[in-house]
Amino acid sequence: MTLIRTIGEDEAGGELAEAYARIARGSGGVANVLRAESLAPRALLAHYALYRELMFGTHPLGRVQRELVAVVASQANACDY
Repeated sequence: MTLIRTIGEDEAGGELAEAYARIARGSGGVANVLRAESLAPRALLAHYALYRELMFGTHPLGRVQRELVAVVASQANACDY
C-alpha cells in the first residue's frame, strides 16, 4: 500500500486514462510503483519510458543482470518494489 494518494484505472480520465492504457498495452497492466505517479501523468509516462529503456533497451548488461541490480537496490533501500 502506498502512502501517496493514487488514482486507480477505474477512476482515471483524460490524460491519465490514456497513459494507463498505453502502459497496459506494453506491460499487460499498470504496476503500483507507476500508479504512485498518477497525479502527474506526464511524469508517469516519462518514468515508464525510462524503465523500459533501462530494463529492455540495448545495454552491456543482460536482462538478468539488470533485474539483479534492481533487486539489490530495492533490498538496500528496504523497498518492496
